[in-house]
Amino acid sequence: MIATTPDTPYYAVIFTSIRTDFEDGYADMATRMVEMAHKQPGFLGVESARTELGITVSYWESLESIRAWKQVFDHRIAQQIGRERWYESYKVRVCKVERDYGFEL
Repeated sequence: MIATTPDTPYYAVIFTSIRTDFEDGYADMATRMVEMAHKQPGFLGVESARTELGITVSYWESLESIRAWKQVFDHRIAQQIGRERWYESYKVRVCKVERDYGFEL
């Protein structure tokens, strides 16, 4: 689904990744992180797609809410396990969304 976001400006965290072949626990952890993010102050929504390259974009009200999410203990553990097991490589980009528009049927 396409995330519903408020009027601009807001922030996007773009997580682009290439996975390893190791699957054990990945799907459960990914689901748990999304559930936890939904409970974080300032979280607006998330969109994700994966084929060979995975892209997850989470939307946030402020840079402070992004920093707070990065410091959540369980999120930090997931990041560590991701580096050790699940990701061959990844890149995180934090962007300020100045304008958005769309089309719906």
